[in-house]
Amino acid sequence: MKFLVQQGFTLIELMIVVAIIGILAAVALPAYQDYAIRAKTSEALVAASTTKNLLSEAYTQDRVAGLNAASVAINSSPALEKQSKYMGNMCVGVVGLVGVNCLPFAGSTTWPIFVTIRATAANGIPAGLNGLTFTLSPNVNLAAPTAASTESIDWACASDSSLTATARGMTNITLGTMPAKYMPAECR
Repeated sequence: MKFLVQQGFTLIELMIVVAIIGILAAVALPAYQDYAIRAKTSEALVAASTTKNLLSEAYTQDRVAGLNAASVAINSSPALEKQSKYMGNMCVGVVGLVGVNCLPFAGSTTWPIFVTIRATAANGIPAGLNGLTFTLSPNVNLAAPTAASTESIDWACASDSSLTATARGMTNITLGTMPAKYMPAECR
């Protein structure tokens, strides 16, 4: 008489596998969501590079007076022209609101660029992050540019913390309001 040997998994083995997959998914999903938001804020950082370039070029041409003139031009341009899918506004020296024109540039000695995040259901950034900012601050020889500065500009990026810029010795840093975990390493 031949005995048939059953092959397969027991119910307990299958339940263990399902439990392991559930635990892995519970850990991976929030990490992936943070990564997706970080990628979108990185795109806002790239969109802000035009303003960085404009200010750098103005500084090269006319130092502090050039920074002031470029800041006036940036803040006076309509908010709609500065918006992108993930960026709601970009203002120099003052925090801008999503879709609202910047306040006039009133003068500054630090020239921080405030980049305002735009969060909508369509772009996938959680609504709680709408209107939060990160900043880009110009540094010449690790400090704010002055009339006597002659070196090129290095930019300090900061969210609600500025560990990277501080570690590099930069002192002209303005903090934003965006949580650091949603920003690229350069802006943490």
